[in-house]
Amino acid sequence: MKTEKLGSGFNRLFGASAISNLADGLLAVAAPLLAISLTKNPVLISMLSALVMLPWLLFAIPIGLIVDRSNKRLSLTLTNSLRFVIAGLLALAISTDFVTIYWLFLAAFLIGICEVASDTAAQSLIPVILQKKHFERANSRLNIAETVIQNFIGAPLSGFLYASAIVLPFILNSAGFLIAAIFVFLIPAHLIIEARDSEKEPAEKKSFVGDIKFGLKYLWSDPDLRGLVTITTSLGFFYALSTSTLILFITETLALPAKFFGLLMAGAGSGAIIGAFVTPMLSKRFGRGKVLALAIFISSATVLMQALSPNYWFFGVIGFISSFFITNWNILLMSCYQVLIPTEFYGRIHGARRTFVWGMMPLGAFLGGVLAHTGLRAPLLVGGVAATLISLASIRFINRIGEETSQGDHTEELRVPR
Repeated sequence: MKTEKLGSGFNRLFGASAISNLADGLLAVAAPLLAISLTKNPVLISMLSALVMLPWLLFAIPIGLIVDRSNKRLSLTLTNSLRFVIAGLLALAISTDFVTIYWLFLAAFLIGICEVASDTAAQSLIPVILQKKHFERANSRLNIAETVIQNFIGAPLSGFLYASAIVLPFILNSAGFLIAAIFVFLIPAHLIIEARDSEKEPAEKKSFVGDIKFGLKYLWSDPDLRGLVTITTSLGFFYALSTSTLILFITETLALPAKFFGLLMAGAGSGAIIGAFVTPMLSKRFGRGKVLALAIFISSATVLMQALSPNYWFFGVIGFISSFFITNWNILLMSCYQVLIPTEFYGRIHGARRTFVWGMMPLGAFLGGVLAHTGLRAPLLVGGVAATLISLASIRFINRIGEETSQGDHTEELRVPR
């Protein structure tokens, strides 16, 4: 049976995603390696993770509203261009020996702001350029691009480049964002215009503040979205707590040489490739709800298992299992949101829910750094136990939401709060 093509607009978005994920993979390994060369303080190391995620708390809602009101293609082009400039300046600071941990913090925070905007714009483009029946395929392909390029090219390459010359991964990171910006700009403009013209406009125009209140009210008024956001916010907090000092745990407690850090992350993340390919099939065979419920439980339990790792080989095997199920969760959860949230409100409501989900992560990351003073296993132990209990309590709700959204039970007319 012939597979229907997703179109030129999605192909360009996919290309931009592949390149930007290469850049993300380079930065994800090089930045913490640079950080531990500047300080060994676990609280300061955790602050790097916190500052990347803090913009979700501060800016997700207003940025989501701006995305709704602007040309999504141009918004994504602009944010990738800004990331190119910021990463380039960081590379310049490194090459001139001007960089300090605090300059790295500033760069992480600014790149985090751009990440909020680019992620929101990219996710808002999916329901604009594709029909609902293609959401799972599109999200699966984007997840494959993220997993393969970021974890299996960017991450291990970054570790070896960093060992050769500290500045090299940062230079390539900057160039990657520029190329991604060009790919997005090449998305045919008429596809975006036609989709925007076909969207239903709200009955009345609201002020900027009014639209922000609308996004928050929508989340609170919709019991399904409110439940999902509550669960994912709690889990996100404990996942961030668990992983904020992971590089210290792996390089010091498990004694992995720093140059192999990216390689270990690639091996641990290889399960995500399989997960991305088979998620649509698993969803069709067993039902979206059942796959979501199983995925959130196992991906939480594996955090606890990693805390008990006797060596980095065991850590990598558990990471493989974890990445497989986290990928199942990410793909299907995003498909749920794209059904639950009306297209014309997607940016502001997506921003509102990310404010809670990602906004609590900086606090979790900071507390993880504090906990790490008692032992580098402590954040993983505490976070793993808490996340496992939350996932167990949420299984029935997650299963119901998954099944209902896969059947298209939710309609925009019924879901707009009054």
